[in-house]
Amino acid sequence: MKTSYRTHTCGELNSKHKNYEVRLIGFVDSIRPHGKIGFMNLRDRYGNTQLVFKGQIRENLEEIRKESVIQVEGKVVLRPEDLINKRILTGEIEVVVEKLNIINNVPELPLQLDGKATEDTRLKYRYLDLRMENLQKNLVLRHKLILAIRDFLDLNNFLEIETPILAKSTPEGARDYLVPSRVNKGNFYALPQSPQLFKQLLMIAGYDRYFQIARCFRDEDLRADRQPEFTQLDLEMSFVTEEDIFSTFEKMLKHVWKQALNIDLEIPFERISYKEAMEKYKTDKPDLRKDEEFKFLWVTEFPLFEYNKEEKKYVSCHHPFTGIHKEDVDKLGKSFDIRSRSYDLVLNGWELGSGSVRISDQKLQNKIFEILQLTKEEARIKFGFFLDALKFAPPHAGFAIGIDRLVALATKSDSIREVIAFPKNKFAKDVMMESPSTVDKDQLDALGLKLK
Repeated sequence: MKTSYRTHTCGELNSKHKNYEVRLIGFVDSIRPHGKIGFMNLRDRYGNTQLVFKGQIRENLEEIRKESVIQVEGKVVLRPEDLINKRILTGEIEVVVEKLNIINNVPELPLQLDGKATEDTRLKYRYLDLRMENLQKNLVLRHKLILAIRDFLDLNNFLEIETPILAKSTPEGARDYLVPSRVNKGNFYALPQSPQLFKQLLMIAGYDRYFQIARCFRDEDLRADRQPEFTQLDLEMSFVTEEDIFSTFEKMLKHVWKQALNIDLEIPFERISYKEAMEKYKTDKPDLRKDEEFKFLWVTEFPLFEYNKEEKKYVSCHHPFTGIHKEDVDKLGKSFDIRSRSYDLVLNGWELGSGSVRISDQKLQNKIFEILQLTKEEARIKFGFFLDALKFAPPHAGFAIGIDRLVALATKSDSIREVIAFPKNKFAKDVMMESPSTVDKDQLDALGLKLK
């Protein structure tokens, strides 16, 4: 990849380039003085190239520090047979440096790039931490996974459609992140916990196959390995049942695993009902691996309702737009022991995502709101636009899968923070940007806000 600064990357040169005059640029990975000769490894995200410093230019080696940015010009030579490094792509050659340009000679590093620093130190200097090879591999794989997802869905007639980030506050389980409106003082937007209502509205609008790599936000209580903002693959289909969702996702993941990991997944995935999972494994996220490296599992027929002890009432297990199991429709209003047409996808004991067949009947949706003790007035205020739209709804179903967790499991990372470029810490803080932070009184005044 030739640019104004380089003729080749640090992972590109091999024996075919013998006697080439080249220009390289990158970060100093290691420095090894050996008397009158010195060696250096120069690194970029494509690989490592060994540099040789001889003669007068050798003197410059003493002033260069690790992780400095340098540019060199020199000649490619073959390494002696007994010094070939078969572990790296450039292991057959080295570059004898003829010109050196020190672009940024760094001061003392605030952390060693070995992953051993505290989490907050690593996140404070994330721009350096991200130079570590394992993090770069994780982000490259994340890119490949998302690219493979997009390729598959495009080939299967899905449309990628963006939905609003500034939306209406609606109850979906967790607290909303609220955004005050300056031009409509006293009113607030909410950042989306998911594009749930928008994707259902797209089905009503006739876009029968939708997807989005969506940014979502949930103001949850602090929990280990959770992020206040996260990325999910959001998907919705019209004129389908859960069987169509299962088939589509299985084929997609088979394609993604092959393209990104070169692993052949066996499909269809095993299925188990929520009731059977709880009776047999005492969990709705069983890890059923035997000899497999990756074991996907559908868990189906979750309860439609669950009792919330804090609120002292029944609430939706997933969300209030979840369809009802066909055999339990007659029990609605008579019992809370009702199965839904919802489903989770589990990988190696971790919940990857969830979805459901949706309610596409306005009367049934109103009945669910009534059971959830939402008055007609409250339902109109919160969901009036959606209830009106349901009069025109086709049968539809959908699913959403967490990209962060998917990549973490694919890379065998201990934490989703290892597969996100700039994550928050366990206290939902960005220690590098120092956010959240206070704001000027003038900014609050413009919004009509006053802090207590």
